Amino acid sequence: MSDPVNVVVHGSAGRMGQAVIRAVLESTRARLSCALVKPGSGLADEPLDRVFGALKRDVDFSTSLDPDVAVDVLVDFSGPVALDGALALALERRVAFVSGSTGLRSEQMAALERAAQSIPVLWAANFSLGIAMLLRCARRVAAALPDWDCDIVEMHHKRKEDAPSGTALELGHAVADGRGHALAGHAVYARHGQTGPRSPGEIGFAALRGGDIVGEHTVIFAGDGERLELTHRAGNRDIFARGALAAAIWLAHREPGMYTLDQVLAPVE
Repeated sequence: MSDPVNVVVHGSAGRMGQAVIRAVLESTRARLSCALVKPGSGLADEPLDRVFGALKRDVDFSTSLDPDVAVDVLVDFSGPVALDGALALALERRVAFVSGSTGLRSEQMAALERAAQSIPVLWAANFSLGIAMLLRCARRVAAALPDWDCDIVEMHHKRKEDAPSGTALELGHAVADGRGHALAGHAVYARHGQTGPRSPGEIGFAALRGGDIVGEHTVIFAGDGERLELTHRAGNRDIFARGALAAAIWLAHREPGMYTLDQVLAPVE
């Protein structure tokens, strides 16, 4: 059996960061090297057992990464404000970088691409392996049924601040890619009033918000007399943490480059 992958989690005070830590602590294939929080965090210098109890390890929440700490991959769920520092740290240590921070600026996406020239990088808006398969399926259906209309419907909890969701946009890009063109120029993000008939090649989006829904995404392909719906429903956030950990284990020690969650999945002929 190979040695466990040494994982540093950046953004460890957040819900997703803590879900990733829990997944690492429960895994036999990974080891938590450091749990990073921002300066001023109430968890700074606190032992892990304050949050994780019986799953505790000989690691404290920390605001910095000790140079002597072994690192194979840095997993980031800190958000757009702290992403730059996380990426700089991964580049400094020359380790793999996995990020699920969403709402990134175009400059930050470009920075990830540049970093991939030096280290392996994997960014995804959604780390559910089920969503990764939904993206693969949406791309294939779009290629096979190019004349069918396509709309993407997503629903999330009432506290979500952006719309459409990053995952819905990824699905839109997958559909556009399957049709051989870019999403820009084909996306319709709102319909209201006298919109006129649907344009050929249009990819519509609808965003619903309410309750405590973790995330639901449906890609609807509509033809004359028939309709195909591909749906994924997330029941809890642990699925994203497990997917991020699977990506981290897969990405560690790979050659520099920009990778996708689809590559983590087994190939399907």
